[in-house]
Amino acid sequence: MTTEATAAQGFTLARNAPLRHRNTLRVDAHAAWLADINDAAALPTVLEHPALRDHRALLLGEGSNVLFTRDFDGAIITLKTRGVEVSDDDPAAVRLRVEAGEHWDDLVRWSLAQGYAGLENLIMIPGSVGAAPMQNIGAYGVEAGEFIETVDAFDLHERRFASFTHGACEFAYRDSVFKRHPDRWLITAVTLRLPRAWQPRIEYAGLRDELRRMGCEHAAPFHIADAVVNLRTRKLPDPDVIGNAGSFFKNPLVAAAQAGALRAQHPQLPCWPAAHGLTKLSAAWLIEAAGCKGTRDGDAGISNRHALVLVNHGTATGAQLWAFAQHVRAGVQARFGVLLEPEPRIVGAPAAAPPP
Repeated sequence: MTTEATAAQGFTLARNAPLRHRNTLRVDAHAAWLADINDAAALPTVLEHPALRDHRALLLGEGSNVLFTRDFDGAIITLKTRGVEVSDDDPAAVRLRVEAGEHWDDLVRWSLAQGYAGLENLIMIPGSVGAAPMQNIGAYGVEAGEFIETVDAFDLHERRFASFTHGACEFAYRDSVFKRHPDRWLITAVTLRLPRAWQPRIEYAGLRDELRRMGCEHAAPFHIADAVVNLRTRKLPDPDVIGNAGSFFKNPLVAAAQAGALRAQHPQLPCWPAAHGLTKLSAAWLIEAAGCKGTRDGDAGISNRHALVLVNHGTATGAQLWAFAQHVRAGVQARFGVLLEPEPRIVGAPAAAPPP
């Protein structure tokens, strides 16, 4: 790897950069160029650098929601900007302006320590703040988009800075305008609005039971955070111990009639009403019922702790992990007629392609 030190200009460039420690699946891929940005104002300069001008760009946070199926022959851009500012604090809500390079879990823990409630269900989600709007991250019945008021971004096509209101972000289940145009918008900062009128969100399966096990009858935000930490620690493998990107498959949305037919055959199948008259099915249940939980092929496999988690047991390549994910999708589709979609971005292969 060759590095060009340009810190005085707010960024550094590396050539033929290894990515193994830039993605939580621990795939041993390389990028032709890697740009780390320490100052968002440097973006126009970075993109006009001769090394990057003629290369396609890929935006990467902490690599917790990406699978590299091969080396990337373009330029990877990562924002390393840090900072949290209380931009407004009144009796109705507190607003936090957070730089994209901040670690999401650090932000959640900091906000709780300051007495700001709302993000407690989203504790322990890996990744950067800048990646949160892209995926509209969510857990235990709460989505980040509920609290995002504005998003600041850089338009890679028109080479200009822009700001998005909440409505312009077009948030949906694990989706946003940024995810639908992943190579256009580089998120530089996020403004969150955390209402003072707080209500606990403990409807999600298992969360209320965990609070009961903790002996907590009247849950405060920090109680809910502790309960979520307990649940995630028990259920999800630690990416520092075994390579994984968290939930690899989305819970599928199907027509109500299809969900009813499946429930008639499989009464244990968990499902929930969703928008537009659709029904959300449990992908974890489908994968386990298809016999895929805990299985593996070489170093690529599905966790024996949680059926949604694709894991790298050691030195699996990105292509091997994607092939195994396709095997899982094919098994679920053959058994239930439901095609699972991957949650992470698949680099180097069509993510939505049906399994062979």
